[in-house]
Amino acid sequence: MVQTLIENPLLLLFLVAAVGYPLGRVKVCGMSLGVGAVLFVGIAVGSLHPDLKSPEIVYVLGQALFVYTVGLAAGPAFVASLRRDGMRNNVLIACALLGAGILCLVLKKTLGLSAGVAAGMFAGSLTTSPALAAVLDTIKQTAMSEQLDRLLAEPVVGFSVTYPIGVIGVVLAIMLAQRIWKVDYQAEAASLRGHEDDTSKNVTCTFKIHQLAPPGSTVAELGALHSWKVLFGRIKRGDEFFMATPHTKLADGDLVMAVGDPEELALVAKAFGERRRDIRIDRTEYEYRRIFVSNPTVVGQTIGQLNLKERFGEVVTEVRRGDDAYQPRAEMVLELGDLVRVLAHRDHMEEVSAFFGNSYRKVSEVDIMTFSFGLVLGLCVGLIPFPFPGGGTLKLGFAGGPLIVALILGTYGRMGGMVWTLPYSVNMTVRQIGLTLFLASIGTRAGYTFFQTLSRGGGLSIFLAGAAITFLASLTVLFIGYRFMKIPMSYLSGMIAGMHTQIAVLGYAKDQTGNDFPDQGYASVYPVATIGKIILVHIIVSSPW
Repeated sequence: MVQTLIENPLLLLFLVAAVGYPLGRVKVCGMSLGVGAVLFVGIAVGSLHPDLKSPEIVYVLGQALFVYTVGLAAGPAFVASLRRDGMRNNVLIACALLGAGILCLVLKKTLGLSAGVAAGMFAGSLTTSPALAAVLDTIKQTAMSEQLDRLLAEPVVGFSVTYPIGVIGVVLAIMLAQRIWKVDYQAEAASLRGHEDDTSKNVTCTFKIHQLAPPGSTVAELGALHSWKVLFGRIKRGDEFFMATPHTKLADGDLVMAVGDPEELALVAKAFGERRRDIRIDRTEYEYRRIFVSNPTVVGQTIGQLNLKERFGEVVTEVRRGDDAYQPRAEMVLELGDLVRVLAHRDHMEEVSAFFGNSYRKVSEVDIMTFSFGLVLGLCVGLIPFPFPGGGTLKLGFAGGPLIVALILGTYGRMGGMVWTLPYSVNMTVRQIGLTLFLASIGTRAGYTFFQTLSRGGGLSIFLAGAAITFLASLTVLFIGYRFMKIPMSYLSGMIAGMHTQIAVLGYAKDQTGNDFPDQGYASVYPVATIGKIILVHIIVSSPW
């Protein structure tokens, strides 16, 4: 069986995925490993034979696909976080990494480790391949030729022994934190999305205006005056039905339909007066319809830019994206695959559907040209060598390059006729495939070296030292971030994954939270964490102490 798997790496890859994925759903004490179980199954299978591993290109491909799709989805939120609290979050991560670097130097001195092993141990415990590559590049430039092979092997040994605990340790730290603090991820998600975006509690009410103040006010003027967060729909004036627009002037005796949170609607009732039974839609004139956003000309534009009420007399009452529902706002940007609920006149409904596209097939497809071109840009950026102070160069690699480019493209959404973003369902599918390929492949490649090195005399001390670095960095961020800085765990778990530049941890965090906020935390600190760890690993390998 082992020989068959060695000769058929594709069979090995999907066997690990097929076994690991369902194991990740098994709960022990109310918790599960999620997709991270694929990594551990890969390590176990890879430990059986030194040749039992998948080709390197597989994990590189999986890594690139995963981080690119994460970047596309997280781009707008990443930019918003930098404006809001990005500096605070990155300072926290930088301080935790600095503490981990100091601990590594102390352990190096205490255990009598060589500079190469200590640098590899630091890179492995924080699961950063770019830092390992930087160490190897520095050694190639500075070491004597007769010592080169031995010196190049030292960081690899330290890295291979501590890399698994660099993943497992972070997962255990998150497990411990969410269990101790009894984290309510659903409540966090509702808070992070914002009260005005949460449509789960929205209701529809109809009000009769008794005495409008000030008289002759428009819908927009009243909304600005009272700061209402509700959406006005149909209006009945006598026997006439018509749609509310921002410029519609209200009058005493109007029956006005409004959609919003009960607390907000109570404020409207106080201003308007009498609350009535809902206005029934005259189906001969108006109808509701849910429509897929598949028209590329609509994607990347805000609802306000589309001028829907002026163009069709249409009202968008809800936007669904994946499993989440949002109350539409003028500044909300539409994405491929969004499902909008509209209320429009029957005569205009087909025109409205054609305007949005309403093609399920199109929102299930990938624009191969823009997707591939974006990845090409990301991979090329990852290959660019940036000069490093004191000698050597810095490369973002096939993870950092695609992520940076995807964050930029995802923020812009479209450039001319090129739509960079992916439909939500497509993005999630490609992301899941990429993550599974990466975990299965990297697990089989690290398994044999991990157990062989661990079984030797010095392997255990390196492993324990790496575990100490991993737990110190992770628990420091979790404790200070959650308890003192009040950062939601949904976001903080993604920051932990970004600090470790570890997509396996990000996959686990997303499984636990059940939302996409870890992606935003990951993307917000990943660049700083990657560059910071490369700087620290240079200091460790060149330190005389």
